[in-house]
Amino acid sequence: MPGAIIENMSTKKLVFLGFFILVFQVLSIMVGALIAPSPTSAIHYLATKCINGHRAGGWLVPWGSNRCQEIHSFDEPLAKMLDANDIVFAVHVPLPNKEMSPWFQYMLAVLQLDIAFKMINQIEDDVIITIDAGLAYRDDAISEWTEKFHSVEQRPLRCIFAAPKTYENEGRFYQCDPIPFMELGSVAHKYFLINLRLPVNDTVNAGIGEIKDIHIVGIHQNGGFTKVWISIKTVYSPWIFGATVWYWHRISLMARPPVLLEKVIFALGISMTFLNAPVEWLSLSFEWTWMLLLEDVQQGVFYSTLFCFWIIFCGEHLMDHSQRNRLTAYWWQVGLVVFGSSVLLIFDLSERGAHLNNPFYSVWASETGMKVAITFITVAGMSVCLYFFSLCGMVCCVFRDISGKIKQLPAMPEARRLRYKGIIFRFKFLMMVTLTCAALTIIFFILNQVNEGQWHCGDYTVQVHSAFLTGIYGMWNLYVFTIIFLYAPSHKHNRNKAGDGLQTDTPERPESQED
Repeated sequence: MPGAIIENMSTKKLVFLGFFILVFQVLSIMVGALIAPSPTSAIHYLATKCINGHRAGGWLVPWGSNRCQEIHSFDEPLAKMLDANDIVFAVHVPLPNKEMSPWFQYMLAVLQLDIAFKMINQIEDDVIITIDAGLAYRDDAISEWTEKFHSVEQRPLRCIFAAPKTYENEGRFYQCDPIPFMELGSVAHKYFLINLRLPVNDTVNAGIGEIKDIHIVGIHQNGGFTKVWISIKTVYSPWIFGATVWYWHRISLMARPPVLLEKVIFALGISMTFLNAPVEWLSLSFEWTWMLLLEDVQQGVFYSTLFCFWIIFCGEHLMDHSQRNRLTAYWWQVGLVVFGSSVLLIFDLSERGAHLNNPFYSVWASETGMKVAITFITVAGMSVCLYFFSLCGMVCCVFRDISGKIKQLPAMPEARRLRYKGIIFRFKFLMMVTLTCAALTIIFFILNQVNEGQWHCGDYTVQVHSAFLTGIYGMWNLYVFTIIFLYAPSHKHNRNKAGDGLQTDTPERPESQED
């Protein structure tokens, strides 16, 4: 791939490009830190204990004009006359005087159970709780509720009791792990109603202890962050798309067919364009419950292409390698990437794909599903580790090869010496940019984990989590743009004109054959 812009660009222009990229990187971070709110909000709801049988349009509503007949405590005389099957836990989403919005993008729900310890009604080991759950919606305050989903699900109940199990400690609560309850891929309606029962008989929900209350934590993306996020994608999308088209136009003007490295850079630009596509604008008007799955696929395609690019870039710079410009030379490294990505895609389809028909489904609900999920993740992780070791080995080989070639440079002919200098410079420059991107990703991730989500600087509030997301997203866009721009053919490059001497547009022969 001789004759690239980076070989012909002056130091002054290269420094200007670096400054330009740095400015956009800082802007990406500052937009998330100072303009965007926190990415998500978690709202706590205490389920209302309704008596089954007093229904409003078939659904029990916790408040409002058609509110259900409720009990405040299971210790009330009325509650003691009821069977557990007569109780329905009702939650209205959102809270009174508020409404949901498509800007929230998705909604997750997690259950938290308050279970009191009783000597005669303890939680059994490895117990499974059965939940009869229904979800309804409406778009105004007076219409009837419309059922959206209904399902009977099972979840493992994992609780510990910190104190000794004695009569003196009766009434104290277990410490229970949160239970994944629901994942809704679109928030297309203003109001949602959750009704759930815990049916009880001799075999169902036996040994789950004495449940006092059920809490639901609803998590959704903040509308303000969604607006900032879509705006950033809208800005970067035409930029990267235009750069990719421009790059391939430059390649098509060459007098030779594109080499492997040029093809993979073009594929990297396409994958970044695919990731940038701001389809969220359309999701505001349409109930697309598959948006979370699409986002995972977009990210998977980009990172898979990026990993393939790194392998091929390193391999093509093994200058004595006789198999350059052949994809088959990287079959097992690329195969690892494809295999790992396919495993993660299958796992994602089994989880989020199932949510399209049943948002209450969870692959972690059963021991079998959990083992299968862990197996898939482990296999994908092993593929990533093998890829990482292979990449490190190739990088070491390239640096060793470069060290040997640097010692031979003074003895080489001038044209060949300049070519090798260009190759060495390109590789070192890309490695510096790549390591910088990786280091910034790790630094941002650590900062995001050790803080509470925001910092206060005088009158300004800095949203660290938002800055992390927008900064990393902008960084990878700028990284791809830098690669596309610097490794595009230079307009100064000689295009096979007769009598011009060295024709660097012709496919390079393996080094073993050039001597």
